[in-house]
Amino acid sequence: MIETPLAVAAVVAAVAALAFILDHRVPALSKVGASLLCIVFGAVLSNAGLVPESSPVYDGIGGPVTSLAIAWLLLAVNLADVRRAGPRVLAAFALACAGTALGAFAGAFLFSGAFGGETWKLAGTLTGTYSGGSVNFVAVGRGLELPDTLFAGATAADNLTTGLWLGATLMLPVWLKRYYPEVPESFVAGADDEDDAGQDHPFFARLPVSTLDLALLAATGLVLLLAADALGRAVPAIPAVLWLTTLALAVGQTAPFRTPRGALQLGNVALHLFFVVIGIHSRVAEIVAVGVEVFFYTLVVVAVHGAVVYGVGRWARLDLGTLSVASQAAVGGPSSALAVAVSRQWRGLILPGILVGLMGYAVGNYLGFALGWAVRGLGVGL
Repeated sequence: MIETPLAVAAVVAAVAALAFILDHRVPALSKVGASLLCIVFGAVLSNAGLVPESSPVYDGIGGPVTSLAIAWLLLAVNLADVRRAGPRVLAAFALACAGTALGAFAGAFLFSGAFGGETWKLAGTLTGTYSGGSVNFVAVGRGLELPDTLFAGATAADNLTTGLWLGATLMLPVWLKRYYPEVPESFVAGADDEDDAGQDHPFFARLPVSTLDLALLAATGLVLLLAADALGRAVPAIPAVLWLTTLALAVGQTAPFRTPRGALQLGNVALHLFFVVIGIHSRVAEIVAVGVEVFFYTLVVVAVHGAVVYGVGRWARLDLGTLSVASQAAVGGPSSALAVAVSRQWRGLILPGILVGLMGYAVGNYLGFALGWAVRGLGVGL
């Protein structure tokens, strides 16, 4: 078993790099995406007993590194650009978040007997993760103080369900296309530009980034973490992660950060290190330890989410490309949205998927805390 912190850190970094390489160079695996590959590889290492269950490396990545990822990714969100996603994608993403909240709320009543007084915390955490991706799982779960055992089991269940839903959103456009409007031609890569579609992928675009740019981002990220922590201690009723979300979004709208070079790249590297750790924590034994109800809860949330997205979306005459990319932006984050858009060659949905996926990092945090507190206010499980 690999045990020393330095060796564990090297393995985590190597797995993340391998996931990016495979995403870039193997067309079949680009349909899965680097984020899910990181989770899968981490889970394989963990369940095979090659890496330890706990390590200070995991604590560092799950704590300050993940917080820095949130800060950097939100600095890259220019709210003025959100309109570039278009009203159709924004409407589909709103449906996705509403479906997630409805599913988490329904699941809280269904499984309150299994989780008791922790039901509201789990409801909020699942709302967060299925409104913006796994980074929100950690942000909301930590903020609501989800117990360690339930946190570990829910992490494993969340990853399994996220992978299943990624497969579903890749296949549903094939199975259901006769029931929905055609994907607009402007969204589809043509014969002449199909080979160049990958150039729009933000993981692989070559951008000029200076040492000064990176130094400023490192300093800004750490100052934001420090400020959010101070505000969290001064106003305990508002978790530090919500302060971090708000501060990073606000700073990102100021002139120096309208186009922050390197923010998206640094954020994605840090985020994928976190995905590897999430995979390592995805032990089948953890689900068994807390009961399979936690897995069923995640299935209920995503099933209701899917019913709302594809059901209301059909009534609203939205195409399957828009619905599938928006759904993955909510459930898996921008990386998963990219995987769907790139694999189905919906070139025109790559940027909208990124934009609403990044927006999900912020929306998911607010929505997760709000729904958790609402469920607690209703006394569900208490």
